[in-house]
Amino acid sequence: MKKLILCTLMGLLTQGLSAQMKTFLDVPYIEVFGSADTLVTPNEIYISIVIAEADVKNKISLEEQERKMVAGLKFLGISTEKELTTSDMQSNFRYYVLKQKDVMKTKSYTLKVADAVLATRVFMKLEELGIANANLERVGHSDMVKLKNLCRTNAVKNAYEKAKALTSPIGASVGAPLHISDFSNDGDGATQPASQIRVRGMSILNEVKEELPQIDFEKIRISMNVSVKFMLK
Repeated sequence: MKKLILCTLMGLLTQGLSAQMKTFLDVPYIEVFGSADTLVTPNEIYISIVIAEADVKNKISLEEQERKMVAGLKFLGISTEKELTTSDMQSNFRYYVLKQKDVMKTKSYTLKVADAVLATRVFMKLEELGIANANLERVGHSDMVKLKNLCRTNAVKNAYEKAKALTSPIGASVGAPLHISDFSNDGDGATQPASQIRVRGMSILNEVKEELPQIDFEKIRISMNVSVKFMLK
């Protein structure tokens, strides 16, 4: 008796699932792809800095170079406690053999600044201090997740408008969405390599009319793509 009840229940459950699947597949629908993109100016600029101490006569110690660098960055108004980090703890005080006789002690850092003007000032200050090994590492935006989700919303709206344009000539109307897929290449969503950099002439940046070459960053493109199945009425 118990086996009979169990088999009956399993049969009813299977029939119910089959009915649901059949109902979904039998509903008239239209599938469309939607996309949206935007351009944003980076507000997180990461600069890689390496200071080195060669084992030669009249050398400046790594610690002294570090103190001068920190003082120079603070002079520019940068909070080194928050924005300057040692990028690779294991690489600190790593030794290299140069020309089989000179030994170099190095230490690497990552500095975050908010705009291209300050990045320009940082590079010039580092050059003034004799720190030549510095380069732009990557750029990003603090609201990247929010901006990507806004693009996703606009991509779904774009899909809906496409569906209406496709169905109105045949007298059909777009109903509720049945399924939404996100095909965006999201990655970590935080930063991208600073590969698009150029110097665009000279700009007057402060009250004393100090002329500096202005680093100009290409805007970050955010692009989202979705697929939506809409019920047809």
